[in-house]
Amino acid sequence: MAQAFDTIARAAYVFGQATGTVLLAKEEDVPLPPASMSKLMTLYMAFEAINPLNGQDPIVTVDDILPVSQHCMNYTGSTMFLDTSDRVPVEDLLRGVIVLSGNDASCVLAEALSLSGTEAGFAQQMTTRAQQLGMHNSTFANSNGWPAVGHRMSMRDLGILANRMITDYPTFYPLFSEAEFDY
Repeated sequence: MAQAFDTIARAAYVFGQATGTVLLAKEEDVPLPPASMSKLMTLYMAFEAINPLNGQDPIVTVDDILPVSQHCMNYTGSTMFLDTSDRVPVEDLLRGVIVLSGNDASCVLAEALSLSGTEAGFAQQMTTRAQQLGMHNSTFANSNGWPAVGHRMSMRDLGILANRMITDYPTFYPLFSEAEFDY
């Protein structure tokens, strides 16, 4: 017989992806500041833009080269140290987000995929798409989890998103095992 387990964490959600079994749920629907876990939603939307599941044409390719705005360059914390003179391939930006947790890389992707061309507009798109994916306790104010009023995700929503990333975009999954990326 399996033994129950708990955690001192304020909230947790452990989901067996292979079986669909919830192994631990604690305050799983409480919206909390997600910090860099927000970047997973940015990545999901980038994967979706590169390889749409609905049969539409891609919005971007991994080979597309994107400019860096002053807004994105101004991010601090974990970055790729991008400058406004840089032009960066989408594939490098994906690695910059995944391996380096690049706030600037996340912002560049957001501005490129935003219908308004702004990170704030992309954050609204992220919130809408999250709702469509069944993530009902998530609202986004930016692409990378930089502290902002109202920027929240629940642990269950993170579980839903992680599961969707693995099942919807398995070809991108190996990127998450990369330990180093030099740009």
